[in-house]
Amino acid sequence: MKRIITITAFIFLMIGIATGCLKDVSNPETKSKIVLVKQQRKIQTETIPVYNQNLKEIPTLYVHHKINDKQVLVECIVTGISFRETDRTKQKVGKLVVWVDGKRNFEVDSAAFIIKGLPAGSHKLKLEVVKLNNESYGLAKEFMVNIPK
Repeated sequence: MKRIITITAFIFLMIGIATGCLKDVSNPETKSKIVLVKQQRKIQTETIPVYNQNLKEIPTLYVHHKINDKQVLVECIVTGISFRETDRTKQKVGKLVVWVDGKRNFEVDSAAFIIKGLPAGSHKLKLEVVKLNNESYGLAKEFMVNIPK
């Protein structure tokens, strides 16, 4: 009798293990799925180099200014021309000439600078990019500023 109980317990244990393992067995997918992918339109893009020393750049001048109290903060972006006399990687080296109300006021050798000491009122400013010998590159921007009282 003891042996029958042991065999019966062993059979129930094996059945329990066998049925428990069946739930963990995964069924592999036998059917392949076909997924349609919509073809998107190709967008034409253009790569524009930001800075290339070997590229023969056509010089351009972009000027942004801001009036802060009685000062004019000026930022310039000049392509194709360097303001450093020691920079021989580019063929063109230059400087900026600042004109105030039609009169040559001062020269600048940096792309960002501050104009101080303007009297209150409207003023016509002109920035001209020139060579080191003051020969013009043909780049100039004019704009009006109004200095508050």
